[in-house]
Amino acid sequence: MITNKNKGLIIYIIAIVGLFAALYLSSRIGQNDSVNYGFSAFKSDLDAGNVLSIAIYPNEEVPTGTIELVVTGGQSYSFYSSDVREIEQLAREKNIIYYMDSIDKPSVFLTTVLPYIIIALLFVFMMVILSRPAGGSNSRLMDFGKSRAQMVKDISDRFNFKSVAGLIEEKEELAEVVDFLKDPRKYGLLGARIPKGILLEGPPGTGKTLLAKAVAGEAKVPFFSISGSDFVEMFVGVGASRVRDLFTKAKQNSPCIIFIDEIDAVARRRGAGMGGGHDEREQTLNQMLVEMDGFESNKGIIVLAATNRVDILDPAILRPGRFDRKIIVSRPDVRGREEILRVHVRNKPLGEDIDLPEIARTTAGFTGADLENLMNEAAINAATHNRAFITDEDVKKSLIRVGIGSEKKSRIISPHDRKITAYHEAGHAILFHLLPDEGPVYTVSVIPTGQGAAGYTMPLPDKDNMHYTKGKLRQDIIVNLGGRAAESLIFDDITTGASQDIKNATSLARDMVTRFGFSDSLGLVCYANDDDEVFIGRDYGHTKRYSEDTAGRIDAEVRTIIDECFSEAKRIITENLDVLHRCAALLVDKERITGSEFEALFNEPAVEVDPE
Repeated sequence: MITNKNKGLIIYIIAIVGLFAALYLSSRIGQNDSVNYGFSAFKSDLDAGNVLSIAIYPNEEVPTGTIELVVTGGQSYSFYSSDVREIEQLAREKNIIYYMDSIDKPSVFLTTVLPYIIIALLFVFMMVILSRPAGGSNSRLMDFGKSRAQMVKDISDRFNFKSVAGLIEEKEELAEVVDFLKDPRKYGLLGARIPKGILLEGPPGTGKTLLAKAVAGEAKVPFFSISGSDFVEMFVGVGASRVRDLFTKAKQNSPCIIFIDEIDAVARRRGAGMGGGHDEREQTLNQMLVEMDGFESNKGIIVLAATNRVDILDPAILRPGRFDRKIIVSRPDVRGREEILRVHVRNKPLGEDIDLPEIARTTAGFTGADLENLMNEAAINAATHNRAFITDEDVKKSLIRVGIGSEKKSRIISPHDRKITAYHEAGHAILFHLLPDEGPVYTVSVIPTGQGAAGYTMPLPDKDNMHYTKGKLRQDIIVNLGGRAAESLIFDDITTGASQDIKNATSLARDMVTRFGFSDSLGLVCYANDDDEVFIGRDYGHTKRYSEDTAGRIDAEVRTIIDECFSEAKRIITENLDVLHRCAALLVDKERITGSEFEALFNEPAVEVDPE
């Protein structure tokens, strides 16, 4: 089969062959023609007896023709003669061997038939080129408006509900869809209508796409998979054409499932951007709205869609009749994490020191993708060290790599900068350890990381929090300010190392005031606007929901919270200065300490340590 790449190569080869043929013919013609040789030169060579043989080629226009001759030395010349009979007479007089060719008559085939054949072949060639793809698979001239959805008729051998771990309630809701696809008559007798669309919403990596594949595998029906960005093109109308083609194919294979991944790429809220109503994305969305719930019914077609930005979707596509059901795919709890870990270690040899329940407890907040990446990094680390199985040390190293980033041990750090980093991280660690709502310290390090940090303090929360109290958020701010508090207490100057900590603390304090109603002076009022950062087109006509006076009070309240938390951080660290000095000295010496080594510092007797 000739591909587009091979077709281009063939064209280049033909062009090169034609070029060489033209050069060859021109060189041959140049060899037979003598620029400065004519009848007078011929006459001189003839009189001198230098001519050895003569060939006469008369033209159709008698008596003209071409004369070719060979002279002494083997050189050949040719020239045009207006009377070949005179040349013949001279050759006879000088007794020179000559050859007289017959008059060439043009072939009827070459003069009449061949031009028409060439024209017909060119016409056929152009028709073949126009009917074939002009480029790759994404630029077909005739199929440009066709859907790019991939259909899989049976994926039950690869995906089913057993392959999805940790999503118990989500699988129960989708089981109704599977039951309908297997036995739709049961629901029809009761007048029930199965949801036309189901929207899977949740953070990245929680298993939305995997759930959709599991539904198709359980139902054993054709499964059309496409991304939202596959609809949108630079040409207006192509996206709408692809939507029509997709639903046409789905109707031909009903009952079936259409899965649209990252639907926010095509279903963004209309009228919110800089473009007008004829934007290509809006045309595509309008066609999708009609196909999902228009005049024509789509019996047996269920649309599954996944997104992590449901806040920017158009309200028309979220209404009942289009996406009737919204399933929140949240981060797994400790039991779900353990089930997910067991799925991802099926083909991985584990050492005896691996404790999956303990890993599940210490990975609070991890998604299914995070857990898969964690165990994969552990397997890579074990293979790097030529071990036949994964150990607990591999998991701990991969936990640091996934959570913090790769350590840059080769980076040269001055002793003064290392000491500043040690006190900074020791301040964070002390507050993590002493504040009741903060997680225990897992490791403290002064080794720079790939994320640009000079060091890190990694906590390890052992429980999942559904709600955050006012006290918990204040403690989070105190921990963030612990590094700056330690620097200000020990050194005469402060550094830029706390810039990210200050940013995080300020964001938390502002959320406490504007979102959560944790400010006594401003009351239970939400001053935040979630739509401000989503659509730039709205900001031109957007006004603040509060006055300038209220804005000033918000800034003052945020400042008050930060100042109070900073004072509290300094107070706690001041009461534990001996631990701060011992921790910093140990970090300078070992570069990284574990949580147990850090906790042991609180049991040692107080010793005077000179920070200098």
